[in-house]
Amino acid sequence: MRFFAIAAVTACICAPAVSGPVIPLARVIGGAVSFGKTSDGRTAHLYTLTNKHGMRVRFTDYGGLITEIDTPDRAGKSADVVLGFKSATEYEARNSYGFGSPIGRYANRIGNARFTLDGKTYTFKPNNGPHLLHGGPPGYNVRYWSVSMRPLGINHSAVLTLVSPDGDQGFPGKLTVRMRYTLTENDELRIDYTATTTKPTVLNLTNHSYFNLAGEGNGDVGGHLIEIRANSMAETDRMSLPTGNIIEVAGPYDLRTLHVMRDGIDALKAMGRGGYDTPYVLANAPRKKPVLAARVTEPVSGRMMEVYTTEPSVQFFTGNQLRGIDKGPSNRPYIAYGGFALETQHLPDSPNHPEWPTTVLRPGQTFRSTTIYKFATPVDRLHD
Repeated sequence: MRFFAIAAVTACICAPAVSGPVIPLARVIGGAVSFGKTSDGRTAHLYTLTNKHGMRVRFTDYGGLITEIDTPDRAGKSADVVLGFKSATEYEARNSYGFGSPIGRYANRIGNARFTLDGKTYTFKPNNGPHLLHGGPPGYNVRYWSVSMRPLGINHSAVLTLVSPDGDQGFPGKLTVRMRYTLTENDELRIDYTATTTKPTVLNLTNHSYFNLAGEGNGDVGGHLIEIRANSMAETDRMSLPTGNIIEVAGPYDLRTLHVMRDGIDALKAMGRGGYDTPYVLANAPRKKPVLAARVTEPVSGRMMEVYTTEPSVQFFTGNQLRGIDKGPSNRPYIAYGGFALETQHLPDSPNHPEWPTTVLRPGQTFRSTTIYKFATPVDRLHD
């Protein structure tokens, strides 16, 4: 979904702590290196994680942005599979689409830019027609996060921390957010979120990375195959705001078996929609343990990605507004449908729908959420 300002936001709800087996972890390599300067004169830093299979993840303290995910194809040749830019300077100036962005305080839309919590109504400046998108500016993707990494050989992940003051973006409560990026030896990028607040607030956190499993800038994603394990979706209007109805998936929205993305995009265009910008409802969520929500395959390279989450929804977006203006590290333009996003989150406009899983976070509670992006080739390295 398009960012209507160079800003990013995130929203999430209180899910229980994640439990599960101990996962073998990857190594942290090198120290932070300069990633250019932002307009305030600060120097951004780039951090790198790698594992024994040659997979590499890079991120920056500016915005907490995931700038690069390098993973091998079926022939062992690595490519960067996320859209992005070469420096923090470029991200600050050009990242209107939110490439690689943590989103907060509230990911996706809040209808009519207002909600009521404990009898008090909070109103915001609209930035998506009459609605609020991604919490409004300044987004979490344009702020510097504190990064903590343990020494090489001990720490295999990084913890990024951001403190959002009371009243920030118009939301109540001082919010402390921590994101842990972990690269495992199972070729998984795991993102664990926690958050606490000093006042009752609403929260919906996600990551807005755009993927192209053929390699960033390598054409559109129409040939990718996608499966989303959802029997229902939130019905939306022409501005992608939920109507309040949860409906069974049907037609191009039914992705319960593998479908070619281009077929669905073309069908939606014929219906007057620009492509997918669709909130799918996952069963039995939120959960304590991440479960499979979506699977994407790129047949030419053989790369596949599975998405696991504790969240109750995943927003599938096909880069409908990309126009070939921006270019990434490959210096190739990001054309229409040049990347897709699978944003794990709570449903859009949940603060105005108390019948849906809550996004309210209160003092004394700790919000917890986990999303895992697992990369593999060939098929037998994926789970059923």
